[in-house]
Amino acid sequence: MRLPPKWVRRVVIAPLVIVIALLLVLTIPLWLLGALGLTSLVPGRFRLPRVLWLISVYVIWDASLLVVMFGMWIASGFGWKIDTPAFRRAHYRVGARGLEILFEVFGSVLRLDMVTAAGDDEDRDAARAAFDALFERGTPLVVASRHAGPGDSFIIVHTLLNEVDRMPRIVLKYTMQWDPAIDVLLNRIPTRFIVPSGFGGKTTGGGHSVEDSLRDLATGLGPDDAFVIFPEGGNMTSTRRRSRIDRLRAAGRTTLADRAESMLHVMPPQPGGMYAALDASPDADVVFIGHTGLDRLITMGDIWRDLPMDKRITMHAWRVPRAEIPADRDAQAEWLFGWFERIDGWIAERSAIDEAGTR
Repeated sequence: MRLPPKWVRRVVIAPLVIVIALLLVLTIPLWLLGALGLTSLVPGRFRLPRVLWLISVYVIWDASLLVVMFGMWIASGFGWKIDTPAFRRAHYRVGARGLEILFEVFGSVLRLDMVTAAGDDEDRDAARAAFDALFERGTPLVVASRHAGPGDSFIIVHTLLNEVDRMPRIVLKYTMQWDPAIDVLLNRIPTRFIVPSGFGGKTTGGGHSVEDSLRDLATGLGPDDAFVIFPEGGNMTSTRRRSRIDRLRAAGRTTLADRAESMLHVMPPQPGGMYAALDASPDADVVFIGHTGLDRLITMGDIWRDLPMDKRITMHAWRVPRAEIPADRDAQAEWLFGWFERIDGWIAERSAIDEAGTR
C-alpha cells in the first residue's frame, strides 16, 4: 500500500491516533467486559480479551509517544533545534523508555521469556554477561540480524537501547512509517526507510540508490553507535525463501543456490547493505544476531492460535573483529553468506533443544 505524504501522516493520521486513544481510555471497561462475555463463544485461552487489551495498550502507547514528541518539538523552538545532538539523545531516551514499557506489558500478557546468550555457555547469568561483552562500547558496530517473526526488529532495538546501551542507526522497510509514533521518532534519529528488493521475478526498490542511502547513514558511526541491518531484506517465509533461491538460479549462481537450499531457517542474505555499511565505517566490528522463538509465527492465524505464546525467545550473538572481515566485495559476499549458514545451523540446534524441553 502506498505511503501517504508526510503532511497527511502528521496532520491527519497522528492526531487521529490520539483521538482514538482517548476514546479507548474512556471505553476500555466496556470493551473488556464485552470481550470477556464473548470469551465463552470463542475457543482459546482468553484470546479475545488479550488481543483487545494489547491493541488498546499499543494505541495508547503510540498516542502517548506522539504527545511527548510534540512537546519536544515545541521545546526545540518548534523544530528549530530538533536535529541537535541534545535533542537526538533525548529522542533515544524516549524510545528506550517507550520500548521498555511496551515489552513489560506485552511480555507479561503473552508470557514471553527473553534470553540472551553468547558462545556455548548455558548458564544464564554467564551467558548474559558474555552477550553484553560482545557489545562493549568504544568501537562502532554493524549489527546484522536474521529477520523472522512478529516484532523482531523491536526486540533488537530494545536490546541495543536498554540492555547494552548502544545508540542504533536503523534500516527499516518504508511501510513502518504507517505507525505514527515510529514515523515521528525514527525520522528524528538516524534511520533509513527503504523499499527492499522484490522477492518475485520482478525487482522493485533496492539497487545503488539504497546502497548510497545506507552508506550515508553509516558514515560517522561513533564508538557507542550501532548500525542495524537485516540482510535478508524481509521476514523469512517459505515463499520468499523459494523466490530468493530461484532468483539465484536464474542469475546463474547455482553454487549459492544449492547452498541456500540447505538453509532451512534463513534466506540468502543480500550483501549490498553490508557493503555500504562496512565501506562507510572502516573501523566498525560486526555483530551477527540469530534468534528463535518467533519463527513459526508468520500469519495472523499463527499468532492467534499461539496466544498466549508461552515462549522463550533466545537471542544469540557473535562478534567479528574488523581485522577478520574481508575487504574485497566478492569475498565479503561469501563471508556474509557463510555467516548466515552458521546462523541457520544454530537455529536448527536451538530449535531442537527448545522442542525437546517442551515435551
